[in-house]
Amino acid sequence: MSSTTIVTLAIAVLMVLGLGVVLTASRRSDTSGVGSLSRETRKRDRSVAKNAILSARQVESQASMSRSTTVAVLPSAEIAPWVAPDAEALGVTRRAFLNRATVTLMSASLAGFAASLIAFLWKGAEGGFGSKVTAGKIDDVIGQIRSGGGFLYMPEARAWVTEYPKEAISKAEVAYGKQGSVFAGMSAGVVALYQKCPHLGCRVPNCITSQWFECPCHGSQYNRVGEKKGGPAPRGMDHFGVSVNNGIMVIDTGAIFGGAPIGTNTTGQEAEGPHCIGLTGGH
Repeated sequence: MSSTTIVTLAIAVLMVLGLGVVLTASRRSDTSGVGSLSRETRKRDRSVAKNAILSARQVESQASMSRSTTVAVLPSAEIAPWVAPDAEALGVTRRAFLNRATVTLMSASLAGFAASLIAFLWKGAEGGFGSKVTAGKIDDVIGQIRSGGGFLYMPEARAWVTEYPKEAISKAEVAYGKQGSVFAGMSAGVVALYQKCPHLGCRVPNCITSQWFECPCHGSQYNRVGEKKGGPAPRGMDHFGVSVNNGIMVIDTGAIFGGAPIGTNTTGQEAEGPHCIGLTGGH
């Protein structure tokens, strides 16, 4: 191969290589420009951002300087004078009605209670428990006792009235002589017994068959003149004083005399028939 041919081939190879370099450089330049900013663009963007930050700070500073620290004072409001509502136009409110009703009912209740208490505690000059109760003529009272099977209950005096045997007066003087008005009634032929049992205060009924008083609560038993015969009672039935003036019998319920001690038996009366309450026995 001649030298001319070699030179020609070398020139051709160099041209091809140069063309490849040019194409490669051009492609890199195109690729690097896609999706990226140039240096001048980035520098310009930083300058704009810095200027924007400065502008925002200046605006905030100017706004702070323009704010006033003076406290706002509101004008005082005018208060309208109070005017009472028209009573006729307003009428009675529900609260007023309830208050009046409550006060009225409370007052009526207290007044009724006070009146009842006074009536219960009041001792009249005549009549009613706690005062002197007129029983009537002594002969009539004894007649009512006998017609009533040996017992007479007087609700106004809260007392049982029974006949006291004249043959036992001497023993009665020994047992009841110190209770003057009680013995005076016995001397007149009667005895007035308080209806309550001395044990726990139950009302003691009479028993027609045994002719005794027999308490249904705990079985205490007393003969016809109130002397204890059995049961838990601590003594005989309590007594009221009796007076007889001009043949009129009066029972004084203002004073209660304690019953005879256990074992007292001035009349010697035993049960005259079946007991109404089971006999407890013992004294």
